[in-house]
Amino acid sequence: MTLRLPSTLLDQIRRHGESAYPAECCGALAGEVDGAVKEVVRLAPAVNRRTDDPHRYLIAPDDLRRLERELGAAGLEIVGYYHSHPDHPAVPSAFDTEHCWPWYSYLIVRVDHGRASDAASWVLDDERPLMLPELLEVLSEV
Repeated sequence: MTLRLPSTLLDQIRRHGESAYPAECCGALAGEVDGAVKEVVRLAPAVNRRTDDPHRYLIAPDDLRRLERELGAAGLEIVGYYHSHPDHPAVPSAFDTEHCWPWYSYLIVRVDHGRASDAASWVLDDERPLMLPELLEVLSEV
């Protein structure tokens, strides 16, 4: 699969990560699936309900149900989730891998000392508990 999104949305995720620093930001990626492409057309930022550890995130079940209803009413579905990694690479942690769901894309943005940098998308392997890199296609605005 490929995760495709406009550069403006990736910029919004980066800014969300910077504003949440030194904690993790989080949210849902909303869009449509067209063959082997998950097309992100909207972000659904969420409140990180994890208060005991700034290097973890939690989207509360009630928040997730609300996001699903709002996006469904707009004809969109959740195709993945995003979060930031403060002062760590844009690579899934063991915690991320243990708590992810199959099929969904997991976009991670690295935030070093309050400045967002690289981003990468990951998807859970169907055969084992391992996150695999997913092609991330960022569309430039004209």
